[in-house]
Amino acid sequence: MILESRDDLDVVGEAADGAEAVDLTAALDPDVVLMDVRMPGVDGLAATRRIVGSGSGARVLVLTTYDVDDSVYEALRAGASGFLLKDVRPVELVEAVRVVARGDALLAPSVTRRLLDRFVRALPAPPPRALDVLTGREVEVLRLVALAMSNAEIAAHLVLTEATVKTHVSAVLRKLGLRDRVQAVVFAYEVGLVRPASA
Repeated sequence: MILESRDDLDVVGEAADGAEAVDLTAALDPDVVLMDVRMPGVDGLAATRRIVGSGSGARVLVLTTYDVDDSVYEALRAGASGFLLKDVRPVELVEAVRVVARGDALLAPSVTRRLLDRFVRALPAPPPRALDVLTGREVEVLRLVALAMSNAEIAAHLVLTEATVKTHVSAVLRKLGLRDRVQAVVFAYEVGLVRPASA
């Protein structure tokens, strides 16, 4: 009801479980899939992996009840473009769908730091020389992206134009084979470019 009430959003399907979500995504080709983590049968994690793995252009936005949930990190690793808590305000939910539809990533601000603090120590060791494909400036931009800075904030910090920052972010994603800023943040933590505040 929240999404259908907006003129610029169309709800094209609704699934009762993960298997149906995968099937409907293939049949309807939506821009965004709003995915619940906990569903009967095929859960939201498996469904996210199947949707992303199928090569679908749909971006998955995961909803979770708990602010630190093992499954949220797994969903991001599976290729989800972001996550929100289920108690998100209607206006924030609508904006989140718009943000993800534009190709950007979105993480619930209240949980990002705790999520990374909790899971970064359990990540597998990064491949050697993982950052060698990036220029020094691109590494610097990646580090600031991982610190949750916007393009405007990075531009001000590095005394660059926003367009230049956007170019660097695009180059980082392309060179590292990453889908969006969420995966860039996860990658930066994996390779030790940034560490949790508690580390």
